[in-house]
Amino acid sequence: MIYDAAIIGAGVVGGMIGRALSAYDLKICMLESKGDVAMGASHANSAIVHAGFDCEPGTLKAKLNVRGSEMMEETARQLGVPYYKNTSIVIGFEGDEEKIKHLYDKGIANGVKELSVISGDEARALEPRLSDKVECALLAKTGAIICPYELTIAAVGNAMDNGAELKTDFEVKSITEKDGVYTVSSDTEEIRAKYVINCAGVYSDKIAGMAGVCDFTITPRRGEYFVLDKECGKTVSATIFRAPTAMGKGILVTRTVDGNLLLGPTAENIEDKEDVSTTDSGLNSVKVSAEEMVPGIPVGRQTITTFCGLRSVGSTHDFIINNPKPGFVNVAGIESPGLSSSPAIAEYVVDMLAKAGMKLEKKADFNPFRRGSHWFRSLSIAEKNEVIRKDPAYGRIVCRCESVTEGEIRDAIVRNPKAHDVDGVKRRTRSGMGRCQGGFCMPVVMELLSELNGVPYEKITKSGKGSYIMVGKTKENN
Repeated sequence: MIYDAAIIGAGVVGGMIGRALSAYDLKICMLESKGDVAMGASHANSAIVHAGFDCEPGTLKAKLNVRGSEMMEETARQLGVPYYKNTSIVIGFEGDEEKIKHLYDKGIANGVKELSVISGDEARALEPRLSDKVECALLAKTGAIICPYELTIAAVGNAMDNGAELKTDFEVKSITEKDGVYTVSSDTEEIRAKYVINCAGVYSDKIAGMAGVCDFTITPRRGEYFVLDKECGKTVSATIFRAPTAMGKGILVTRTVDGNLLLGPTAENIEDKEDVSTTDSGLNSVKVSAEEMVPGIPVGRQTITTFCGLRSVGSTHDFIINNPKPGFVNVAGIESPGLSSSPAIAEYVVDMLAKAGMKLEKKADFNPFRRGSHWFRSLSIAEKNEVIRKDPAYGRIVCRCESVTEGEIRDAIVRNPKAHDVDGVKRRTRSGMGRCQGGFCMPVVMELLSELNGVPYEKITKSGKGSYIMVGKTKENN
């Protein structure tokens, strides 16, 4: 088979492009090096839909951020993904007035709507927990929050429901081209495609090099975070930023769509494209900065978990979206605001492919809608009882912390894109994301994965290859 397009990388950008292309009469294949989708920057970031005031006017970032932000609410509605327009506030301390005014001017130049500069007192009227040292602020009413991995899973799943294919554990080792057809090979498999779209995140420079068209480099930028208990979720309602530095938007304090409080990230350029370890120094800097912004956050006793993500910082300091040779498209250097821009990036790439000669004929039966992952918990008591009557698995709670039922976990294991490990179930259902971090529900999740995927219980992994949970049996049946 020769595919019309092969998309390398099943993060939020690759997923959105796959979904956009699945609306046409095309054979699409998404290739992911990990065992699941959303395993790179798309599962470990700030989860913010940025308004677009921070990007330099005239850049692709600025154009696609504002357009993507405008598209995101409807995109999330179609995909059944939680989205809240909670506003963003950039706070300024003594001496930050010019920075705040500069952000406002950039936002206006970029076409950001509902943007204003307010005083410290006005900011505290909106967010009473802000430091009394805040002297000014930028208020962006179009700022929002979303779940990045749920968005990615939903986009990829919707693309698959519309005919696209997904191959996981497909680490690209070589790319060759002959007679207008590319061969993309892993150690065990190869696929052929007329177009290759490079959405490989921190490895996008390596992938471009395989195609012989790399004139950029990607630097991983480490960002460390705290996730606090839902008891802290109402500390702030808006997303609170500090005035930015050369390394990015700085530490933020925000609620999440699921009601937790998120603090971070740090910003440290590193060389290792796989290093997602947290550090004492990094996490301490997050605590110190968050305390300066919103005093009294109980970081120690209310911390559920910490994590680290890597951003793909391109050497051009802008998104790198181009068509450097026939049939090959780079979508690289998609750092912040990549999540916010992702629907617009997909739109931009489809237009680029059309101009490059790809034949695009709309499918008559394309369905842009997908049922949300958390549909059951949103039902009324009467509606839940009716679902349980038809399928008793929805009446059995597996994850007590997040009130996740067996029925929801079963659905996550069999629905596109299917979960194959414990963390895959976690990202789809929130089972294991509560206070006990899976201490109660993990054994049951493992049993369900074993049953539905036909894998021995002791071979179930936490997060893909080699991450076995069981090391042996303590008892053997006679």
